Amino acid sequence: MIDRRSLLVAVALGAVVTGCGDTRSAVPPPPPIVKAEPVVERDVPISAEWVGTLVGYINAQIRPRVSGHLISQNYTEGALVKTGDLLFQVDPRPYQVALDQAEAQLLQAESQLSQATAQVSASQAQVEQALAKVAQGEAEVTKTTADQRRTELDVARYTPLAQRGSVSQQELDNAVQNNLANIASVAAARASVQNAQANVSNARAALEKAQADVKTQEANIAAARAALANGKLNLGYTRVLAPISGVAGFRVANIGDYVGPSDQNPLTTVSQVDPIYAEFPISEQRALAVFRQWADPRASRDIELELILADGSAYPSRGRAVALDRQVDVTTGTVLVRGVFSNPGSVLRPGQYAKVRAIVEVKKNALLVPQRAVQDVQGVRQIAVIRPDDTVDLRVVKVDARVDTLYVIAEGLKRGERVIVEGGDRVRPGQKVRLASTAPAEAGPRR
Repeated sequence: MIDRRSLLVAVALGAVVTGCGDTRSAVPPPPPIVKAEPVVERDVPISAEWVGTLVGYINAQIRPRVSGHLISQNYTEGALVKTGDLLFQVDPRPYQVALDQAEAQLLQAESQLSQATAQVSASQAQVEQALAKVAQGEAEVTKTTADQRRTELDVARYTPLAQRGSVSQQELDNAVQNNLANIASVAAARASVQNAQANVSNARAALEKAQADVKTQEANIAAARAALANGKLNLGYTRVLAPISGVAGFRVANIGDYVGPSDQNPLTTVSQVDPIYAEFPISEQRALAVFRQWADPRASRDIELELILADGSAYPSRGRAVALDRQVDVTTGTVLVRGVFSNPGSVLRPGQYAKVRAIVEVKKNALLVPQRAVQDVQGVRQIAVIRPDDTVDLRVVKVDARVDTLYVIAEGLKRGERVIVEGGDRVRPGQKVRLASTAPAEAGPRR
């Protein structure tokens, strides 16, 4: 009897408990609490990023201009040097000797020029003397010819007179003798003129030779002066100077090495790093846009660049693009861009890798949502949108670009719509939700 009554009580209690459980499960759960933000519409600058390499504004390879033994290094490796600073010294002694020889050769050539010039003056005097003798001989020829003409006339006059006995035979003979003597004098005078003319020719030849000697010595002086200038240059080249101001690298040659212009490796390299170049490749399509922009005389050529260093920090100074390479790399389909950055503290060095960032376009009236509002479901981008009646609508969207912590949405949203940024993984399409700002506070624990 007791067992039966106990069994009935147990069944009754079970029915009560079961009935209570069914009552609780019939109560619907409250709408989930979510956080939402409106879709923002504004003009958005779109940036692109490339990996670049820093290059010295000028990279000067320091090579010796003359051969010789390296006897000193006169700079601190890795330090800043100025234009004209002494970097290395090549043994100058052989070049000093060559310079002294060139100076002596110049003095010798100048002395020989003085002698040749004096010889020209002497030859000119000899020419003038020979010409004077020619003139004197020609005058003598004229005089003797006149005398001979006179005696010849005497002979012609005396001959018929002697035949008639008007003059004596002796007078005729004297006239004939005088005429013969004058004929001989004319011949002698003419021979003297010819001799004087020959002397003139010889003197003129000597003058021309002396003048040629002067030109030869002038050429020798020019050659000696060139050799002297070359000697001075070579002696100066033993002092290897910095051609630019910049950072000097480690030396490659050691003190005591025999160095020369034909060496494969330079002595060192000096790089001007303020300003400094950043070179990076961009796609051919992007390069076409830049080419078109720069080809338009009305468009601005300024393209601002931002540099992100290897440690992730942004370089404080902005740079600008200054040039694009002349050709497209056929293997990669890219064009090399060169940007320039100021580098007053020499923080940037050639060879560093850095990211270069630039604004490539501005999207007008772009729709923006926080990145956390976008869910990636098996490669499909979805956003939970809250309808005006506070129900959920799952949208497939097309993401265009990322701007800081926001996504630019190209398709799937409208301006002013609300998107769920927290709790979107707990909602279903058509489900009603409560916004966190309007949800009632939960009751505290009972005491």
